Amino acid sequence: MSVIQEGLAWINGEFLPLEKARVSVEDRGFQFADGIYEVIRVYDGKPFTFREHLERLKTSAFLIGIDPRMIKADFQEIGMELISRSGIKDAELYIQITRGRAPRSHVFPKGIPPTVLISIRSVRPLPLDAEKNGISAITYPDIRWARCNIKSISLLANVLAKEEARNASAYEAIFIREGLITEGASSNIFLLHQGVLLTPPADWRILRGITRDILMALAIKEGIKVSQEELKKDLIYEAEEVFITSTAIEILPVVKVDGRVIGKGTPGSTFKLLHRRFKEYVEFRIGGKNKGDEGL
Repeated sequence: MSVIQEGLAWINGEFLPLEKARVSVEDRGFQFADGIYEVIRVYDGKPFTFREHLERLKTSAFLIGIDPRMIKADFQEIGMELISRSGIKDAELYIQITRGRAPRSHVFPKGIPPTVLISIRSVRPLPLDAEKNGISAITYPDIRWARCNIKSISLLANVLAKEEARNASAYEAIFIREGLITEGASSNIFLLHQGVLLTPPADWRILRGITRDILMALAIKEGIKVSQEELKKDLIYEAEEVFITSTAIEILPVVKVDGRVIGKGTPGSTFKLLHRRFKEYVEFRIGGKNKGDEGL
């Protein structure tokens, strides 16, 4: 019988319990939030869409000027070792890269190795009956910077929005920038309006989610018209269905926004169909049939 070790990390070449992982107070991630990250879902001991997440990590590294040649880590090998050592079958694999440790200065230091942290934990539980009954959300001003396409560890604005949602007894905060819907504080958003599945375009205002892309492909395969376009705030109240997506939550239906009922106030048929198809796609990919996108 395998022993589950709840919380395990690899940091700069060393495996150790997560609570013992340490970085310097002069690490630029601590000083400036100068870093990037990814979260990869693990199902039954198998990472899901590892390749896609690593490609996005590389893109984020490039966009903030971290030289990939300085990163001495085989992410896939380390990730599989963490899964094996921890014994956690259904997990979240977290990868964080900062620019590294250097005396505090706003300009980039030269020639220092990045700090690389890879850790594993059990999947965070969703709210009780969230998939069955749906969740509530609030709208919140999008006060973030203008490079939301980078998966930055600088998440203070997201944290403030999440706290505001919790104070309102809601699960998610949906960002509004200049009257337009962008995304959730920790998710992408979809609206079903007049039979068309709508989502904001993947420009600088949002993070292009891995689950978001999968959901669009699944919807198109089912014959659902999908459109990426700018969405005015009030459209969310008029939608027949609203749902959010992310690696951690997969897909969740939103049945109330700002206290206003969405559609019939219950998860809709489009959500149920796409949720079922997503689960099937996960099974397909972790079953070893994930060469390319044959499942879509």
